[in-house]
Parts: sequence; C-alpha cells; structure tokens
Amino acid sequence: MTPIMSKSDAADLVVAARMRKGLTWAQIADELGAPVVWVTAALLGQHPMTPEQAKTVCVLLDLDDAVAESLRCQPARGTDPAMMTDPTIYRFVEALSVYGPALKELIHEEFGDGIMSAINFKVDIARRPDPDGDRVVVTFDGKFLDYRW
Repeated sequence: MTPIMSKSDAADLVVAARMRKGLTWAQIADELGAPVVWVTAALLGQHPMTPEQAKTVCVLLDLDDAVAESLRCQPARGTDPAMMTDPTIYRFVEALSVYGPALKELIHEEFGDGIMSAINFKVDIARRPDPDGDRVVVTFDGKFLDYRW
C-alpha cells in the first residue's frame, strides 16, 4: 500500500499549480466560499479540508487524488523552525515578542483571567493605502475563554 502524501509535499504541489495557473489565494478561496487566510493555511497544511473542498481545489488546480487525500488529513500544526527565520514570519514573532506582554495585560484588564482562543478564531489581512506607503492590516479575532474551575 502506498503511504498518504505528506502535507508538505501536497502543499508544494498546490503552490506550484496555483502559480502555474496564475490563480491568487483569494480566487481559490472564492471558489471554495471560505475565508482566504483559512484556505491558504489549509492548503499549506495547517488545517484539514472536507472531501468536497479538497476535490474542488484539486479540480481547479488539476491535481490528483493523492493531493486531495492529503488535504483531508489532520495536520501536525506548527511552523518548521527554519521558517521562523523568514523575514515576514520573523516580523510577526518580533511584534509578538515586543507587544505580547502588553496585549496579555490589556486582555486581562479588559476581560479578566483567560485567553484568546486560537480555535474559535478568525484572522484577516487587508491593505490600507497610506501616503507614506501602504499598510498591512492583520486582524486576529478570537473568542475570549475565561479560566474557570
């Protein structure tokens, strides 16, 4: 029996097919009727897709059933340590290193003892024009989870 294709191998094929077809992540997300950040994360291996979503993507990108099978599998979530040095990713790490403690304090002050869910969670990205150069606006929208006994 052939093993299931790894999430990273499937992601490499998705990225190559998307680029060769000239599609944006947003166009793929529109085809699926799902949020662009979630779809991109799923196609990069961080979320499982439903059989229907995986089939739709594979038809759109001319990918085979082996990729669809991988897209349906549960991921081992997280980031490869080598990716943490990527300049874009590192800037998020840097921002959270600087502002994380302040955000924690402000969340506790506003909501009490608890955390922001990363499961009941939405994330969005937008471009905001600015005379000094366009701004990247990233919104994290997570449900507050109160620590209770």
